[in-house]
Amino acid sequence: MCYGRGIRKGEYKSEKTSLVQLLSLAADAMLSALLFALPLWGALSGTVDARQMKMTPSQLRERQAQAAQRFTRSTVLANTAQTSSAPAQGVKNITFSNPLASQYYVDGASIPEVDFDVGPSWAGLIPISSAANETRELFFWFFPPGPEGSLDDLIFWTVRNGGPGCSSLEGFLEENGPFQWGVGTAKPIVNVNSWTNLSSMIWVEQPVGTGFSQGTPDIRDEDDLAAQVVGFLTQFLEIFSELKGKKLWISGESYAGMYVPYIANYIYENPGSLDLNLQGIWIADPVIGWDVVQEQIPAVDFVHKYEGVFSFNQSFMAELDAVAEKCNYAGYYEKFATYPPAGVLPLPGKSTEADRGCDVWDMIFDAALDKNPAFNIYRIFDTFPVLWDVLGFPGSFVDIQLSPLYFDRSDVKAAIHAPQNVDWVECSNINVFPHGDSSAPSSFTVLPNVIEKSVRTVVNHGLADFILIAEGARIVIQNMTWNGLQGFQTPIANDSLILPGIGSLGTAHTERGLTFVEVELSGHMIPQYSPIAAFETMSFLMGFRDSLN
Repeated sequence: MCYGRGIRKGEYKSEKTSLVQLLSLAADAMLSALLFALPLWGALSGTVDARQMKMTPSQLRERQAQAAQRFTRSTVLANTAQTSSAPAQGVKNITFSNPLASQYYVDGASIPEVDFDVGPSWAGLIPISSAANETRELFFWFFPPGPEGSLDDLIFWTVRNGGPGCSSLEGFLEENGPFQWGVGTAKPIVNVNSWTNLSSMIWVEQPVGTGFSQGTPDIRDEDDLAAQVVGFLTQFLEIFSELKGKKLWISGESYAGMYVPYIANYIYENPGSLDLNLQGIWIADPVIGWDVVQEQIPAVDFVHKYEGVFSFNQSFMAELDAVAEKCNYAGYYEKFATYPPAGVLPLPGKSTEADRGCDVWDMIFDAALDKNPAFNIYRIFDTFPVLWDVLGFPGSFVDIQLSPLYFDRSDVKAAIHAPQNVDWVECSNINVFPHGDSSAPSSFTVLPNVIEKSVRTVVNHGLADFILIAEGARIVIQNMTWNGLQGFQTPIANDSLILPGIGSLGTAHTERGLTFVEVELSGHMIPQYSPIAAFETMSFLMGFRDSLN
């Protein structure tokens, strides 16, 4: 269930097919059909380029394979000047001396449907306190670093997309875990962009009521949530004590724009509460401001930017423009989100969601579904056929094509020490905030403090995301004050996110400890839709890259 709406919105050896091979195989049938159709089309129109007629399917596949190869991490590394801060090579497995750790051990060669050894890991339930009668437990899955990763760091990941109450295990399986079973993929594959190639990593299903986690939800706000997470991590470190003192990086997506800054702020404001050295945070397409700012104000401009994707008729476009004008959305960004800003940015109306008659986001969503029933609010380019998802949520709506869902299988639960009596779903049917989340958006409260106390903070945004729109995040940032100044003082340059061997993939701008990144063609879940960009921005956060420009 995604924030704010009843819509959803998460050296390894292998002899199996590589990512490039999978992409080439998928393209084969489409390319062959295209080449079959070209002669007939040319006979009718007389305009077929002779070079197209002569290109064979194998030549087209080779071109596609070369293009895909540029987006692999090996190519990026080959085009990057290595620095002394790069992750060390040949990192070996971590061993844990506490006998209790063995109860959580997961055999990497025995994970269902994964036909390669992913290496050792540890998973299961750990209580959020040391109280003898504690019934609240959070589920985790921990992996040590891969052969390129750092032993000195630990990445914490929470809530893949959607929330509150959506599972981080979706991010594990479809985004940044060591193996990946993405939407439309026939079986799990090695994830060459796994964040375990940066350091150790722990995925945690929280708060209580999410995924496999146990107990009755009782939190009132983000401070309560942060206290429970820190309590869990404290108990985790008692079992896995070799991780104490590591540098900690907290990350997540979507509603993690609430979770992550509040957790980080709790740690900073309660020194000594956790035996880890918090360094910074990474959040993607995050909830950091009001709905009206992140969804409504930029919605009509977003449609104009992608008019060819939405394909609305001109009369409806005129209707949208009229509503945007009436509701003070039109021209808002140009007038108020200046560099530097002239002062506090006003709301366009009286509501932090949308004034009566001003909900253009829903107008656009309804019209988009009329044109394209497969419209995906998380990545607007999707059309039929809807690709299958092993977790049952490939787009805007539930679409379970194979039951039970992967994490609801009894053999999977047994392999990762998950409770058999839990019916796992991606987003909980339980209200994890029984009386609502009373905390204000993090940009108004804790995020400035977190930026000021962190080594680095990275806020990312996919430019093809409609549920939360990148221009809205820009407005939030220009209304936020940190390190003595409001907003960015200089404009964000186009084509400023540069990846070696690839070129520009969007924008990247840094001022006073905050880096804002926009990723072209990516939807809401950047590690899924643009995994190399996500990997490189996380690498930058951790100091393994000096710059994103």
